[in-house]
Amino acid sequence: MSARTTPPLPPKPERLLLIATHNPGKRRELTALLSDLPVKLVDLLDVGISEAIVEPYERLEDNARWKAMRYAERTGLWTLADDSGLEIDALGGAPGVHSARFAGPDADDLVRIRKVLELMADVPWPQRTARFRCVIALARPGEPPVLVEGRIEGYIAFEPRGTYGFGYDPIFYIPELGKTMAELPPAMKNQISHRARAARKAREILKRWLAGE
Repeated sequence: MSARTTPPLPPKPERLLLIATHNPGKRRELTALLSDLPVKLVDLLDVGISEAIVEPYERLEDNARWKAMRYAERTGLWTLADDSGLEIDALGGAPGVHSARFAGPDADDLVRIRKVLELMADVPWPQRTARFRCVIALARPGEPPVLVEGRIEGYIAFEPRGTYGFGYDPIFYIPELGKTMAELPPAMKNQISHRARAARKAREILKRWLAGE
């Protein structure tokens, strides 16, 4: 009589992580930043949510928290939501939370950059200080979100430079590197950007969540 063999266990289902965005550039960056985790990233279009995201609050933290909670409950998935903004000291912190809508709801990156440069036309270099901030919220259905933040300091350049990245990257100058964010290859940007710094903190939280399953 042959020994009875134990059938192999079925493979553990892959954990889905919803990135609460329709922005392909943001998804691309976060996919690279979280590539070492045993999760499959999906965005809102992947789960059939096509309507525009309304961000109702005046703080990055509140918008990230609200999006993470809303989409985690709606989809039943672990959800990562972020809100990012460019804060320019000479403009009183603008565009800040309104960075994506600074030149109107239908404006593209070029129009938004042009508006910033027009407003900054007479501002001398020492006063062109600015920072990118990113707040990431991680939520599991039925639980309060966990928030982390990343930021990078720099200056607003006098003209766009570089072809990488998206958003305001072509006019955000990083003095330590002597380049704008848009002049950095993606691999380098993903080491130093505000989103990269926030994502590294988020990755540690996700590792703990995964280890607890």
